[in-house]
Amino acid sequence: MAAPLLPDELWELIKPHLPGHMAPTWGGRPPVSDRKALTGIIFVLKSSIPWEMLPQEMGCGSGMTCWRRLRDWQQAGVWETVKQVLLDHLRGVDKVDFSRAAVDSASVRSFGGGEKTGPNPTDRRKPGTKHHVITDAGGIPLATEVTGANRHDSTQLLRLVDAIPPVAGKPGRPRKRPDELYADRAYDSDPHRHELRDRHIQPHLARRNEDHGSGLGVYRWVSERALAWLHGFRRLRTRYDRRADIHQAFVTLAECLIYYRQLPPARARP
Repeated sequence: MAAPLLPDELWELIKPHLPGHMAPTWGGRPPVSDRKALTGIIFVLKSSIPWEMLPQEMGCGSGMTCWRRLRDWQQAGVWETVKQVLLDHLRGVDKVDFSRAAVDSASVRSFGGGEKTGPNPTDRRKPGTKHHVITDAGGIPLATEVTGANRHDSTQLLRLVDAIPPVAGKPGRPRKRPDELYADRAYDSDPHRHELRDRHIQPHLARRNEDHGSGLGVYRWVSERALAWLHGFRRLRTRYDRRADIHQAFVTLAECLIYYRQLPPARARP
């Protein structure tokens, strides 16, 4: 039997953070339930099917209904809240390791252009979007940024570090800063090294024109795996959404689904 798109346990984690939808007072068709709408959104994220081609058999209403819920929930900050809850759960079961972090990026084709797109220098200047990610030592994505494909990686380094949310789940203060940070030659910058040290982070940024040895095979590979996890969701492998907020909503929802996969079964948690 196929695994459900929205397991009961994940739904119970998300449901308390969804804003209520008022039923129409003038009669007519009742609104689609939030769970069915979210199921349709996850189906689009995983399959990249056009909104208007959502199967009616799923019971999630029209594609536009699901699109509007995704937009409204993004504006309400739902996905960032759910992300925080799941990260706290992960740290509570020792699945988040702040001993080091790794940074990397990957570009995807963007059909039709749109917000936060740009000419991709590695794809004959066709419109593209770049996904930037920072992970913990085990490859859990801690923060992501979306930019045009023409933005240099180094411009997002400090933004990624500062975007890491404070992660609780353990006694004491929430943790927000890794002890060390690994990145490839694209991030080579002495001013960035100084900024990282000011944040009490030991930088390991590979330098240009020097021998390899920055930790790709030992430490940095987890960031490439995290990007592969993100692009395992077909909607992120090729960008079709012209609006940046919709694309960012898909990225953050994909992070949440990755976190959920890493959680042990409920019966095995303390």
